[in-house]
Amino acid sequence: MSGRTVTRSQLSEAVYQEVGLSRNESADLVEAVLEEISSTLVKGEPVKISSFGSFSVRQKGQRIGRNPKTGEEVPILPRRVLVFRASHVLKNRINDAAAKGRPEATAKPAVPGAPSGGAGSGSGV
Repeated sequence: MSGRTVTRSQLSEAVYQEVGLSRNESADLVEAVLEEISSTLVKGEPVKISSFGSFSVRQKGQRIGRNPKTGEEVPILPRRVLVFRASHVLKNRINDAAAKGRPEATAKPAVPGAPSGGAGSGSGV
């Protein structure tokens, strides 16, 4: 799936193929799972999926930011942000696939001077 985004319809088709429910039942099941995850996160509760990862909502306080074009200081309002933390099982699976040379799992080549994307790089938050 290199360069593609997995859609709800593709997920429901995968459920249809693997589980053997009807296409409508498979679509309803996918919708129910996504709705349960969403409503739990809206309540501020974490969602942990074994061997996949955990989703949580974090509160960020107000801070002063800067418009990069004009240099003008602007307040950034307090907000809640969604955080995903991959499980070690998922991380190992991704790294094992990359080590075996599967193109769908390989990372982009590093750009000199760019952040590595590792812990603390600020990516995704």
